[in-house]
Amino acid sequence: MSLLEVDRVSHAYGKQAVVRDLSFNLAQGEIACLLGSSGCGKTTMLRLIAGFEMPAAGSIRLNGVTIASEKTHIPAEARRIGMVFQDYALFPHLSVADNIGFGLRGQSASARRQRVDEMLELIGLAKRGERYPHELSGGQQQRVALARALAPQPHLLLLDEPFSNLDVELRERLSLEVRDILKRAGMAAILVTHDQNEAFAVADMVGIMREGRIEQWDTPYNLYHRPATRHVADFIGQGVFLPGEVLSRQVVEVELGRLDSEVPMECASSCFECQRSCRLDVLLRPDDVIHDDASQVKAEVVAKAFRGAEFLYTLRLASGAQVLSLVPSHHNHAIGESIGIRLDVDHVVTFPQGR
Repeated sequence: MSLLEVDRVSHAYGKQAVVRDLSFNLAQGEIACLLGSSGCGKTTMLRLIAGFEMPAAGSIRLNGVTIASEKTHIPAEARRIGMVFQDYALFPHLSVADNIGFGLRGQSASARRQRVDEMLELIGLAKRGERYPHELSGGQQQRVALARALAPQPHLLLLDEPFSNLDVELRERLSLEVRDILKRAGMAAILVTHDQNEAFAVADMVGIMREGRIEQWDTPYNLYHRPATRHVADFIGQGVFLPGEVLSRQVVEVELGRLDSEVPMECASSCFECQRSCRLDVLLRPDDVIHDDASQVKAEVVAKAFRGAEFLYTLRLASGAQVLSLVPSHHNHAIGESIGIRLDVDHVVTFPQGR
């Protein structure tokens, strides 16, 4: 049985539909992420699970118990769901230990102290319980907020854009730390973010949201290499589409050469079967286009972005179409220079042209 079951949930503010017929399940100990651009409904879905909003349709079950539906609304404080907010919401006048123990006031002093000590150890702040929030770094404050939410041993933890106030380097490091803390605690969690790097670093499963719906619920690996829709392919990672022609059931040809697909490719809607003359758009990621001096296929460097260990080159093909390529940074080519390239595509992703 799933820990959390979201079944065909819809919600609106007035006449504005925000969540539309949305469903997903979460297992015990699993970390999920609702990922999408601003206004897609991800934060509203988090508020529905937390109990801050009531669904207009559908149901939400936690441990098999319906906590929200059109007719049922268990109050937020009775759901045993922890919440980590964007601004941490730590009490400035309380020490780190007292912040963590704030939700444990019904327990004995010894039990409360033991749980706080466990949480301080878990977040790596075992000797800093007497400090105050203003004496900690932003990353340490975030870990304290996480410990405070975990301390009452909730069934589920919700994190609303938890890293948005931190600089990029700290966000990347802390996202890995948070995942490690949650996994060691055996805690199921749902993260909401618009940053796919955060989503991929933290989550086991990611739901790509668009206009209140989940377009694909999958692992980060599959979202990148096997996007189910063109929107997911555009939203996740970087890439371009090149026109291709189907040569057989599992072979498609693009300007850079022929590609063999492990699975039957989806043809244009006008074709009933994959056959010659079917036209497709083929997704090429930067890691699909390999710099190879020995290749007879050439492309012109029209832009470059230095990323330390590698360059991201924008390359113009003979037809005028452009592709992206990640190249080790010791290959430092000038704008306007022609370089050899070849394809190395493990996952052939195609969509009907223009759709």
